[in-house]
Amino acid sequence: MPEILHKGLSASLEDYLETVLAVISEKKAVRAKDIAQRLGVSRASVTSALQALGERKYINYAPYDVITLTEEGKALASEIWSKHHLLTSFFKDLLGAEPVLAEEVACKLEHFVPNQILERMNLFNEFIVQQSGGLDLLQKRFEQFCIEKQKDISGI
Repeated sequence: MPEILHKGLSASLEDYLETVLAVISEKKAVRAKDIAQRLGVSRASVTSALQALGERKYINYAPYDVITLTEEGKALASEIWSKHHLLTSFFKDLLGAEPVLAEEVACKLEHFVPNQILERMNLFNEFIVQQSGGLDLLQKRFEQFCIEKQKDISGI
C-alpha cells in the first residue's frame, strides 16, 4: 500500500487533519491538547504533525493558539471524513460488523481505498436501499445467511 497519499500527506497526517475537522465541528475550536487527547498521542507528536500541516498550508497553526483549517485543508479533511464515514457505514450497516471494529477498519482503509472503489460502494449502498424491502430486509437475510454458513463450516 502506498505510504504517501494526498499531495504528500502520510496516513498519519491525514488522521491529524481529519481530527482537526472533527474537533472543530464538535467544539468550534481546537487546540493541540484536544488532538493529543483524541488520538492518544503525545503533545510533541501533535506539534510535529501540526507544523507539517501548517507548512503545507492545510491549517493555520501557531503554538498555544487556536488551530484553524485553510480552505484547502477543510476540503481535504472533509474528503477524508467522507471516506471514513462511507467505509464505516458499509462495514457496519451492510456487512453487519460490530461498530467499534467497523470504525477501526475504516480508519485504516480510508487512506488507501481508491475513489473509484468508494464510488462503487456508495452506488451499491444506494442500490440496496432502493430495492424492495431495502436495507433492513437485506441485513436480516444476510445475517441469516451468515448464521447458516457458520453452521456449515463449524464442523470442519
